[in-house]
Amino acid sequence: MLRIALISMHTSPLARAGSGDAGGMNVYVREIASMLSQEGADCTTYTRRWDPGLPDEVELEPRHRVVHLDAGPPGMAKEDLVRVVDEFTEATARAIEVAGGVDVLHAHYWLSGLVGHRLKHRLGIPLVTTFHTLARVKGRGGDPESSERERAELEVIGCSDAICVSCDEERRDFRALYGASPGTLVVAAPGVHRAFFSPGDRRGARDAIAAAHPGLALGDAPVLTVVGRLQPLKGVDVAVRALAALRDTRARLLVVGGASGPEGELESRRLRALASTLGVAETVTWVAPQPHHLLSTYYRAADIVLVPSRSESFGLVALEAAACGIPVVASDVGGLRSVVRDGVTGLLVPSRDHEAFARAVRGLLADPPRAIAMGTCAAERASAYSWRATARAVREAYDRVGADALVACS
Repeated sequence: MLRIALISMHTSPLARAGSGDAGGMNVYVREIASMLSQEGADCTTYTRRWDPGLPDEVELEPRHRVVHLDAGPPGMAKEDLVRVVDEFTEATARAIEVAGGVDVLHAHYWLSGLVGHRLKHRLGIPLVTTFHTLARVKGRGGDPESSERERAELEVIGCSDAICVSCDEERRDFRALYGASPGTLVVAAPGVHRAFFSPGDRRGARDAIAAAHPGLALGDAPVLTVVGRLQPLKGVDVAVRALAALRDTRARLLVVGGASGPEGELESRRLRALASTLGVAETVTWVAPQPHHLLSTYYRAADIVLVPSRSESFGLVALEAAACGIPVVASDVGGLRSVVRDGVTGLLVPSRDHEAFARAVRGLLADPPRAIAMGTCAAERASAYSWRATARAVREAYDRVGADALVACS
């Protein structure tokens, strides 16, 4: 039985996506561990205890568990966690030793990559890394990261036996910005649970939202939905400005997600102030982060889902919305180019100009048959993505690095 240690230092797969530092990565880690365990592997995710009341271990299903480890005070900001990488590494090494060892390490995000790098040399086992976001990609999109993070990513790239990327677009970006990696580059696209995310009745979804949020009656109004954390990277300000540019007093915007990162609370206040300044405060509804499986209701309630991010390695929200049969209007960046087929399943906007987003939205709202056709094609295309396929691609990477000599640090 293959024993896998998944390292997710800065955020737990048990955390609710859309809150704090939790997002698509949390879903990814949880789902591939679940699928791998169902196919016979033993999966343990090691994460930092962010709340003192958390149990040491949570067993999610047979051969699939999450272990909380102490490293620094529970309430540390993600930006400060690099200071406790060594402490978390020691805690993880002890936990792995107590568990009887593992066969492969799979690090998620650059902080976990630093941990994985140290453990690889200490334990003499292969390291697979999924970065989820990369400093140079974010910098190109207007969100520069620290030189410390960039140096760390180069260090981890030079030591990883395999690196998993989410799509062909991310692979091209990786090679253009980082060159060839000594380890194998593997595409392991995220998946979608069709039991949760599939086409459904729009009116029923709107009625369910009205029941959950008294006073929010969507009726037959045009509805735009944004799902994601409130941080500048996600471009929610573009969605708010696009709503105002529509000049349609019936149109509503649902923003599902919470503040994230050091700028999260400031961004949340800024977005609300922006809506007020633009005169759309009464037509924007701010919805707290929802359990992952309930997001389908908010997708189905929408005429269009907006993804105006500055950069995305993949764009899980776009995939989930597509699986629900909803056309997506997204920024023409990164992995969104792989998820959205422009003019077929949705529209890609080449600039982040809110007027361009408004024109794309206005065109779809004015042509319901086209929007329905796009939604139908989107759901059909999304059916090709499954978490089982993701897990199998990752498992192939594990098998390959287990058979080859370990990459020596470059």
